[in-house]
Amino acid sequence: MPSLTQIQARRRLIVVILLCVALGGAALRQLSAPGSTQRDVGTLLMLLWIPVIGNIIAWLVNRMRAARALKKAAAVMAAAPAAPLREDMPFEPHAWVELTLRPAGVPAEDIPIAEGLHHCALVIGNEGFSVRWQVGPGRSFRRGTLQTLPVEFMAPEAALPRLKPGLAFRLLVGEAFIGDGQVLQLSTP
Repeated sequence: MPSLTQIQARRRLIVVILLCVALGGAALRQLSAPGSTQRDVGTLLMLLWIPVIGNIIAWLVNRMRAARALKKAAAVMAAAPAAPLREDMPFEPHAWVELTLRPAGVPAEDIPIAEGLHHCALVIGNEGFSVRWQVGPGRSFRRGTLQTLPVEFMAPEAALPRLKPGLAFRLLVGEAFIGDGQVLQLSTP
């Protein structure tokens, strides 16, 4: 099991404390006489648990939506014929995009993105397109910073008709979305 971040550990502690308060309130309510102030305090302590339940339900709904979106994108990528990703092919940008890579989940992975070609899938709605993007020679950048970079589609005839400036997209590597961005301009052939 991965280690918890400090915020996750605090949230877990808060949930445990509120659960204990709610259980104490239930015990106080059970042991008190009907109509007494102690019984009312027990009821109030039990009600402190309600916001946590709402947060748990919202978290579960968001997890289900994310899993469904990821499954759709993975199905689209699996159904699309794979274009050969040959490193010896010259890089020919088809579009310029503005993107921000999401912060690394583990501090050890929080390293600068080096110069060179990087491969991923560009996901628009429920469609995915294999792309490679280039960080120029002598350049690097950190995750979480806005970058303007050229991208090359492995199947430009399928992707370019669906693109227009301002169109938002996500970057997918494996089964994880690693970044978000938008199309700035299409390159002219």
